[in-house]
Amino acid sequence: MKAIVIGAGEVGYHIAKFLSATHDVIVVEKDEDVARRADELDVQVLEGNGANADILANIIHDADILVAVTGVDEVNIVACMTAKLIIRSHPGWKETKTIARVSNPDYIDVPVTSRSQVGVDTMICPELALASEVAEVLSSPSAIDTEVFAGGKVQMMEFAIRPDNKLVGKQIQDLMLDDCCIVSAIFREHEIIIPHGNDLIKANDHMVVVGKPRALEELGRVFGNVEPHRNRILLIGCGIVGFYLAKLIDKDENADLKIIEYRKNRCIEVAEMLENALILNGDGTDVNLLREENIEDMDVVLAVTDNDEKNLLCSLLAKQMGAKKVIARADRPDYVPLFEMIGIDMAVSPREATVNEVLKLTMGKGIEKLTMLEGEKAEIIEYTTSKYSKIIGKALNKVKFPKDAIVTTIVHNDDIIIPRGDSIIREGDRVIVFALSSTVSAVEKFFK
Repeated sequence: MKAIVIGAGEVGYHIAKFLSATHDVIVVEKDEDVARRADELDVQVLEGNGANADILANIIHDADILVAVTGVDEVNIVACMTAKLIIRSHPGWKETKTIARVSNPDYIDVPVTSRSQVGVDTMICPELALASEVAEVLSSPSAIDTEVFAGGKVQMMEFAIRPDNKLVGKQIQDLMLDDCCIVSAIFREHEIIIPHGNDLIKANDHMVVVGKPRALEELGRVFGNVEPHRNRILLIGCGIVGFYLAKLIDKDENADLKIIEYRKNRCIEVAEMLENALILNGDGTDVNLLREENIEDMDVVLAVTDNDEKNLLCSLLAKQMGAKKVIARADRPDYVPLFEMIGIDMAVSPREATVNEVLKLTMGKGIEKLTMLEGEKAEIIEYTTSKYSKIIGKALNKVKFPKDAIVTTIVHNDDIIIPRGDSIIREGDRVIVFALSSTVSAVEKFFK
């Protein structure tokens, strides 16, 4: 397969790196220094404007996918439109899927949508996708990550086991999980464990649990010892990501939201658009301001400025001063594990939504959703089986499934099934799989 990536910034570079493992990749970048960095990858790099019709005409004729992820919305949209027009003017040329990264709310108001009428098969707003992801986590106070699958029938939650948690030292089987829940993985320091019943739970483990949403909500109280109360949230930074997030939180009747924003004019703009939030003009690294706003009483502190280093400093201050949960934005991919390594509960990156959507489109048919975990070392993937899938019609204990992967949930019609060895997957079932990233290509073969 052949892929074209327009723009080699952090998002484009990361997508090109992923795709180059299994695809022939062409990167188009107009900045000489940025193009030179992309040249370190196993890709072909062209220096120029990715929306230029002449450049596209020379490379688009046999491309499977075009991903336009420059920092300019209009360039990304025009690149996709131009590619489609060129293809349509040449009957017999392969149809190319187009994806555009778009941030302006004038163009998009949901995380992922289609604008096929203007030549964009998939339009992604990384900032809105990130805000939606964080808002989901906020709705589950004891979780540090959450995702839904199978149209909301199945949920994944990641819980951090603090040293004082009563589960420390117990075995997985001691959790006495409902039949509709399963512990899919344990993240322990640099290790990823697919657990068995006799595995011990240790302090600072991160546990990934998959199951019915209602059961996980009850389980959250066991993992986090959370008593119901109004959610006290402090948001630091109200740029694009911060504002999208503030709008989502502002609608939550069970949340008290404070926002710290250092630009006075931005404070005035935001105050006019949000009904229930308290807007403070100040610096999120001002220790005196944080004390005045009782940061030690905050259930969640969100540091989502446009500067990774500032987010790190704000997060460390919040953690040191007693905030219960701290979530930080980290645009640089190598910062995400660093943030979590030094005690930040959750580091989130806008680029991950773009990467996930691109990977889903390139991995093949039958994939409904893909979520990256643990610095992209592991994935949870939702497959829909067809009559051609090799995994159907056999008991799971008869299937030679990769050892670093596990079928966590089967959705058959409306039934949620936590599989056992004698469980059989049927045509049309939705199957949720946890797998190490190195194993995904082997897993995919069972569902083709």
